[in-house]
Amino acid sequence: MDIEILKSKVHRVVITEADLNYVGSLTLDEDLMEAANMIEYEKVQIVNVNNGSRIETYLIKGKRGSGVCCLNGPAARHGAVGDIVIVISYTRMDFEEAKKFKPFVIFPKEGNKI
Repeated sequence: MDIEILKSKVHRVVITEADLNYVGSLTLDEDLMEAANMIEYEKVQIVNVNNGSRIETYLIKGKRGSGVCCLNGPAARHGAVGDIVIVISYTRMDFEEAKKFKPFVIFPKEGNKI
């Protein structure tokens, strides 16, 4: 039996930009993506701590070391600069394998730095 479990989480990253006129997605600092074992175009869930919004989109690499966390396109309606969000990705795996799996969870510091 396969189940869906937490794969990666960037916990409490601050939105630095919101670009309504972009095609869509979340631009995230490549350092954060790498530390959380996330890749470009991976499906993610974004949970906004400030307003309770929960949306799904995909990741785009942001400039390494920039601290960028930019909601793009329609996602920009779900958060404002300064809001705190949690970026989550999940994976499917065998139930027994999942019991041993440890997700990648990071806690960015000020400026969205590792």
